[in-house]
Amino acid sequence: MTRAFLIVMDSVGIGGAPDAAAFGDEGANTLLHIAQSCAEGRADEGRSGPLKMPVLDGLGLGEAAKLACGEPVPGLSARPQGRWGAATEVSRGKDTPSGHWELAGLPVPFDWTYFPDETPAFPPDLVAKVCELAGTDGILGNCHSSGLRILEKLAGEHLRTGWPICYTSVDSVFQIAAHEEHFGLERLLALCEALAPWLHERCVGRVIARPFLGGATDFRRTPNRRDYAIAPPGPTLLDCASGAGRVTHAIGKIGDIFSMRGVSHLHKGKGDADLADHLIRLADEAEEGSLTFANFVEFDTLYGHTRDVAGYARALEWFDTRAGAFLAKLRPGDLAIFTADHGNDPSFRGTEHTRERVPVLCAGVGTGAFGHCGFVDVAACVAAHLGVDNPGPGRSFL
Repeated sequence: MTRAFLIVMDSVGIGGAPDAAAFGDEGANTLLHIAQSCAEGRADEGRSGPLKMPVLDGLGLGEAAKLACGEPVPGLSARPQGRWGAATEVSRGKDTPSGHWELAGLPVPFDWTYFPDETPAFPPDLVAKVCELAGTDGILGNCHSSGLRILEKLAGEHLRTGWPICYTSVDSVFQIAAHEEHFGLERLLALCEALAPWLHERCVGRVIARPFLGGATDFRRTPNRRDYAIAPPGPTLLDCASGAGRVTHAIGKIGDIFSMRGVSHLHKGKGDADLADHLIRLADEAEEGSLTFANFVEFDTLYGHTRDVAGYARALEWFDTRAGAFLAKLRPGDLAIFTADHGNDPSFRGTEHTRERVPVLCAGVGTGAFGHCGFVDVAACVAAHLGVDNPGPGRSFL
């Protein structure tokens, strides 16, 4: 038997989505614009010079990005030693569940419910439901916002009133922020868990608990975030692997995204550094025939949504070194695929995800380009490598 590792670099898009304009994202290109900023000396906080990603560029990152958008990426010009291509999404969303489900072989078969970008953003029956479950007379927020900005604005009022801070984004998501001590972490998690089925029935993709700590003006998120995601409406790669008796390892948010379906073991941590340690350890320890599915979220949460170009560049360069340590531990016959679920161009307007193609970089299966593919083809490739059923309509590119 052989092993497979599917690694999602959350939001590391490479531009070129043919339907970007329909999402208001024409011209967005996460990797290209970060690399251009680095090359021009505009991303030197905590780093300097051109973007340096020799490991992933060596697998084909620069070539995949050029294929996706037609432009060379400054600093990424290696001759690929892996298999590489660019994937295009068909699901009508640019969010975490859409991208991950489709990478796992299941395009989203329905339209998500989104909340309008106005204040108030939520209908009265939803506000009443939150108040009923929380035992409060009202909520704060009731608008579109990034998480860090709404904490700056409303965390103090939350401490005074005890009301939960509720907000959303262009994604199909309802987020609740509350202080772990003043409101209570368990109370927040219970609130989100109870509310989630009510919103899932209305095709809202996720309810996210966003706990924080601090006082006065020193508010900070904690690692105790919890996603309550709608269950996939059909079989995924995880289902097929576990159904065939294979061990599956979920690193990071994967367990939440797939409602723990098809997951044998869950590996979480305080941040991406902990998750990278899990990935490298599993390169040593994962069972023959197993599937390891990982999500590295901090590109998106810490640097994409906050529009921090230099921070995103630092995260990419850090991850590239950890990818090298991981690849050095793979066994003959292993397959490792590095990809992404959407874009989040830190140089683009707004604070939200961007509709983009994503790289597909394969180690352990030779060299050469396979060109354009679909997200579902990633699942087909992994399924074929493991010798399990293909969950969706994709075709293996290997």
